[in-house]
Amino acid sequence: MLVYLILAGQYESWLQPLAVILAVPLALLGTVVALDATGMPNNLYTQIGIVLLIALSAKNAILVVEYAREKRAEGMEIAEAAIEAARLRLRPILMTSCAFILGMLPLVFASGAGARVSIGLAVVSGMLASTFLAVLSCRRSSWFSNG
Repeated sequence: MLVYLILAGQYESWLQPLAVILAVPLALLGTVVALDATGMPNNLYTQIGIVLLIALSAKNAILVVEYAREKRAEGMEIAEAAIEAARLRLRPILMTSCAFILGMLPLVFASGAGARVSIGLAVVSGMLASTFLAVLSCRRSSWFSNG
């Protein structure tokens, strides 16, 4: 609630922060599915990974929303501004997400006494879900804009 109110104050709107807030469940969906499929527990390390996922997925959504706001201020229509923002911010989002996923892969495949597979699995699966669902929605909105 606090994050929503801060974003509402920053954007001077009650609706624009919803785009950022609604991006977070995409990341959590991947984590829940992966933990359920592997039977891993939801422990402290998983919860630390979930906090990390929330921050990164919100950052990606803020990038798109902020750019769409700028385009909207320049006079573009709402749908055009959203599609343009998604198209132009897709590459930086993909690069950040891929680098993050590749950086966390050693935690997924770790073994031994100090291995924290739960944090690696939670973060990698959540970012994969968030990234692919974001790419799918960007691609789908570009299909609608073409005709």
